[in-house]
Amino acid sequence: MDSNALETPSTQPETPFHDLDHYLAIPRVGGLALSPDGNRLVTTVSTLNTQGTGYVTALWELDPAGKKHARRITRSAKGETGAVFAANGDLYFTSARPDPDSPEADPVSALWLLPADGGEARVVHSRSGGVGGVMAASAADATFVTASVLAGSLDEENDEVRRKNRKENKVAAILHTGYPVRYWDADLGPAQPRLFAVENGEMVDAGKPSTVDATAPLKLRNLTPDVGSSLRNTHAVVSPDGKTIYTSLAKPLAKADTRFVLAAIDVASGSLKVLLDREGMSYFPGPVSPDNSMLAVTSESDSTPAQAPQVKMHILNLAAGETLDLEPLAPGWDRWGSPAAWLPDGLSLLVTADDDGATPVFRVGVADGTVTRVTPDAAAYTDVVVSVDGLNAFALRSSYEFPAEAVRIDLATGEVERLPAPAERPKIQGSLERVEANAVDGSRVPAYLAMPEGASEANPVPLLLWIHGGPLGSWNAWTWRWNPWLLVAKGYAVLLPDPALSTGYGQQFIQRGWGEWGRAPYTDLMSITDAVVQRPDIDENRTAAMGGSFGGYMANWIAGQTDRFKAIVTHASLWALDQFGPTTDASQYWLKEMTADMAMQNSPHLHVGKITTPMLVIHGDKDYRVPIGEGLRLWYELLSSSGLPADENGETRHRFLYFPDENHWILQPQHAKVWYGVVEHFLAKEVLEQDVSVPEELGL
Repeated sequence: MDSNALETPSTQPETPFHDLDHYLAIPRVGGLALSPDGNRLVTTVSTLNTQGTGYVTALWELDPAGKKHARRITRSAKGETGAVFAANGDLYFTSARPDPDSPEADPVSALWLLPADGGEARVVHSRSGGVGGVMAASAADATFVTASVLAGSLDEENDEVRRKNRKENKVAAILHTGYPVRYWDADLGPAQPRLFAVENGEMVDAGKPSTVDATAPLKLRNLTPDVGSSLRNTHAVVSPDGKTIYTSLAKPLAKADTRFVLAAIDVASGSLKVLLDREGMSYFPGPVSPDNSMLAVTSESDSTPAQAPQVKMHILNLAAGETLDLEPLAPGWDRWGSPAAWLPDGLSLLVTADDDGATPVFRVGVADGTVTRVTPDAAAYTDVVVSVDGLNAFALRSSYEFPAEAVRIDLATGEVERLPAPAERPKIQGSLERVEANAVDGSRVPAYLAMPEGASEANPVPLLLWIHGGPLGSWNAWTWRWNPWLLVAKGYAVLLPDPALSTGYGQQFIQRGWGEWGRAPYTDLMSITDAVVQRPDIDENRTAAMGGSFGGYMANWIAGQTDRFKAIVTHASLWALDQFGPTTDASQYWLKEMTADMAMQNSPHLHVGKITTPMLVIHGDKDYRVPIGEGLRLWYELLSSSGLPADENGETRHRFLYFPDENHWILQPQHAKVWYGVVEHFLAKEVLEQDVSVPEELGL
């Protein structure tokens, strides 16, 4: 029996954030697909499995009109993801659940179809290497998938034989000939991604009696057999007429460098043509216009130690023939826009962009580049799709007050309506406000401040400074991994600032911290902290700093620059920049960001002797972005060389929480529970001078 079934109203926590088990059980919404007729919306909902060790995904249908309740349309232990509507209204998705027609087969991620007119979902294609993402043309019977093949495979049959050989002989070795070899937590190779057209095959046992739903099996046609590893970690879109796929391709360069070019793949012939290839620039495809004549394109310039990258939007005129016409879109707009969807008339694009602590939806006119903000609230919008009549858009919306939820946006008024959802919003106890301070150079430093109930001059509360990762990012959307309300429920105020290098404040705000991580980003953080601790409802004598990735780097830097904080939590953090640069999974980018001298000027490890603040170090062994060597070296040098070293008995106030099978984010629910539990224990001891036990799952 589920232990939660034994709970009574009197034993229920005040909110899900007062109990980690309840928090981890909150359903999580992701992705949004709209049917071609505009009458069906489908999203993916992740729920905690019965063991509490993972999340199971399912597809849910939402009513675009906002009148009917949300309803679940798939269910399995393996889960379903990647919902895409075909032009006829059929719904494709991928799942590793067993195929009822082949129960003896090893489960792999296969392509499934749920008919538009109802009925059971069925497998329409399965292969030994599995199926990845799905794409479908909006105005034609054309479906495509991404799937991996072993580099030496001649065809699908040969690929299956090679995979079987590696599996049966328990061979995991990979022979590399290029760079990169890792990505976040994935070892790259020997498989390489390919784009396939999904086509009708031949009927099995044709002529034999069968039911009326019998159809020919689908087969895959490899459209990109000769691209090598160039499709790794790229993005592709398909034209509405299904005739062309536009994709970025990774182009290998001298000295292990890479940039991305833009290519078009003719579906009928499989021919590939590079459209945009410029030194010092990478290109990425956005959506194709309804009449197939224009492609939205995003470009990103290579960074240098002196210059931050610049992200720009463009329109590529596909009807210009051999002479391609790439026009800038809203060139004077000082934001990093991401094209999301065309309006049906082809005159405007809906775009999202970080903007002052939010990610609103904007309308951008193609002819004159006029930018108009559509959504007025301080929320972050993703997965934007447009209704058939162009009057409404649908999107997922989140903020630090609520997790992602599906909404309808009136494009004329900007009014946003929450659609009936698979789950209710979790109750939050506390308040969220926008605060700011003046930086050393006079710049504005904005932040969110999450406050617990009961904070007052008579009852000032401790403060946690949380530093975001990236560093090119912003505290502007709900996050399950760094959720302030869990600590607010324990009585802390949580400060979420956007210092120099943050997005949403213009190019100069990024540039002022570029290549000088230890300067403007650090002083910005101190400025906003100084301003907030002056509040009468904040206890300036009980403060701590926390961060992950770049935020962990900054936590390490802070530790070596000031003793103002009672404790520091550093997760997946950069410690020795000379060591980090050549060992991260994307050294080619890092080494263009700082010279060796700049790295040394900004490296926290050179200040280890000045660290006197107790630190909680957290790292996952499968983190390839910030390799485990950073955490191991930090831990050893804290104990051996810091201003608060281990004593003569080997005892220390520092702690090291190590996850052998986790990556950059700590994704497994049972480990997230341990993560938050250890953080609470450490902060309680060092900041509150209270004894909170460590999670019993640690076995201590």
